[in-house]
Amino acid sequence: MEIGFIGLGNMGGPMSRRLVEAGHRVTVFDVRKDAVDKLVKLGATAANSPADVASRVETVMTSLPSLDIGLKVVDGEDGITRGNRIKRYIDLSTTGSRAAQKTAGIMEKRGIVQIDCPVSGGVAGAEKGTLAVMTSGPKDEVELVRPALEVFGKVFYCGDKPGMAQSMKLANNFLSATGMAASSEAIAMGVKAGLDPSLMCDVINAGSGMNTATTQKFPRSVLPGTFDYGFGMALMVKDVRLFLQEAEDYGIPLEVAAAVGRLWEKAMAEHGPNSDFTELAKTVEKGAGVQMRAKK
Repeated sequence: MEIGFIGLGNMGGPMSRRLVEAGHRVTVFDVRKDAVDKLVKLGATAANSPADVASRVETVMTSLPSLDIGLKVVDGEDGITRGNRIKRYIDLSTTGSRAAQKTAGIMEKRGIVQIDCPVSGGVAGAEKGTLAVMTSGPKDEVELVRPALEVFGKVFYCGDKPGMAQSMKLANNFLSATGMAASSEAIAMGVKAGLDPSLMCDVINAGSGMNTATTQKFPRSVLPGTFDYGFGMALMVKDVRLFLQEAEDYGIPLEVAAAVGRLWEKAMAEHGPNSDFTELAKTVEKGAGVQMRAKK
């Protein structure tokens, strides 16, 4: 397929690379020239703007870090709606259902089909092609682009309404955020009691408390003290905020989610938006008066 790809960051970079390596003809754009140059060396074609991408190909994908950037790329002065060839827009970002519905309305007025397509699995999943790929939109359009989406991982069809895949993604990311928060508090308690945090992860991962924080995030980033998992604090806080907003829109009472949200906000206030999201463990450590590190 001929595919345009806008946003070559931590997730977009490896996903667009996988498309090139799979034999798709990919036109790319990013505000960072070095990111574009890497893809061009692999065989991609560079464009000058989102509008330029949308004037060269019928299918345009985006992977962008914020709602404001996403809306600018969609409908700004040089946005993809200014292109004259685009037929379908595939948004791989996490924006929430409100934003998805808004952009779907913009696209519909211009005769462009929107496919919501948030992904889960982190940078490692993007590199390996093992992401969970959540889609919503016209089913025939999703099936048309399925071969390209399967380059990223396993494709799930969530429904035909704009935003349904976004709701699925927010539920997933809230559980991921909760697992990290709860695991940090549980392991801090054990360390305070004299337990080895590495042993704790081993036991938890052999039992019923296992989650992605104990199987991946703690062993890779917290126990060694590197805090370099590769997902930004601001991105996780954004996803938690979007989940809280959407749950409130639906009138769902929030007990656990509200507490989780407060802890993530506290962690970002302490470590900054550009810190790694695993640094939430440092916030818990500070309150508990312990360090959760592997013994050398």
